[in-house]
Amino acid sequence: MPQMAPMSWMILFLMFINSYLIMNMMIYFFYKFKNMNLNKNNSINQMNWKW
Repeated sequence: MPQMAPMSWMILFLMFINSYLIMNMMIYFFYKFKNMNLNKNNSINQMNWKW
């Protein structure tokens, strides 16, 4: 079926974008919690600023 080829390509493209966004969110949260653990004296200030 030639009409199903663009839909499957779009599904693959959306899955790739979704995995890329999830990877970026995991990296962002990992660095956020790492930064909060490094600055123990300023962790409460940082939490109030970020959220």
